[in-house]
Amino acid sequence: MSSNRLPDPGPDQAPAEFGLIARHFRPLAGPGGLGLLDDAALLAPPPGRTLVLTADAMVAGVHFLPDDPAELVGRKLLRVNLSDLAAMGAVPLAYLMTVSAPKETPDAWFAAFAGGLAQDQAAYGLTLLGGDTTHTPGPLSLSLTCIGHVAPGGAVRRSGAQVGDEVWVTGTIGDGALGLLAAQGRLADPDGALADRYRLPQPRLGLLEPGLIAAAMDVSDGLVQDLGHLARAAGLAAEIEAERVPRSRTEPDWLETCLTGGDDYELLMAVRPGQAGALRARAQAIGVPVTRIGRFCPGSGVRVLVAGAEIRLERVGWSHF
Repeated sequence: MSSNRLPDPGPDQAPAEFGLIARHFRPLAGPGGLGLLDDAALLAPPPGRTLVLTADAMVAGVHFLPDDPAELVGRKLLRVNLSDLAAMGAVPLAYLMTVSAPKETPDAWFAAFAGGLAQDQAAYGLTLLGGDTTHTPGPLSLSLTCIGHVAPGGAVRRSGAQVGDEVWVTGTIGDGALGLLAAQGRLADPDGALADRYRLPQPRLGLLEPGLIAAAMDVSDGLVQDLGHLARAAGLAAEIEAERVPRSRTEPDWLETCLTGGDDYELLMAVRPGQAGALRARAQAIGVPVTRIGRFCPGSGVRVLVAGAEIRLERVGWSHF
């Protein structure tokens, strides 16, 4: 992991940073990581495949709560990146990671964080290549670059929607935003299901392929805002029927929160009308629920309909700045 690359004196004799890496991160490295002993890693894509790369950052107090369990922070960091790979139809391969932690961060936190990463590495079939570890006076900051692969020309892009294509989503929408409220004690969550959805997203890997899905992205900044990105990339408008949007909490008071809150990491897809049956069959085969919620049409922007009438929202999604 960059300045973490070890001269390998062993964790007991190494400088503090090198010892930390040897204890917690070297066990996560695959062959391309070279034991985290060099300044960079080596990676050869599988024969006949194209690499897909994505990066996401998470900051304590912004993307996760400062007291969230370290193992769940590690798993969420990996999964939000895997969700980007899922949205392009890619297969996970490896990742690079940067950890900037306050000096007082205890070793037990790193052990639990690495344990969470190890659990999901095994579940999703990828390994650590390297990265960097640094101290920061500010909040804990994490960044991960995930690498996957697809067949040449096989990546599902954002820009492929056409007039008449249907808008589909996976899973339920709004659980991330509601889960944050639950984790903060601001919303009743007796079984902890909503807080779990916020802390541990479910990347929908294995659903997308170019012949089935015309365009896609994951819902990270709010359904309405992200649908606007898909529509704009295609030079179109989109409309959704709010009653069709699958939600865990269906009370009217929570509608806008669910449509605009973000952090769901479900897939948002443009599907040709003739492909709906094939999509349902594929989704059922891998155990992922899918729902048609709207359509693409001429124009620009996103219309949200309730009982056929357009409603106005106070905001459309999350802004990073």
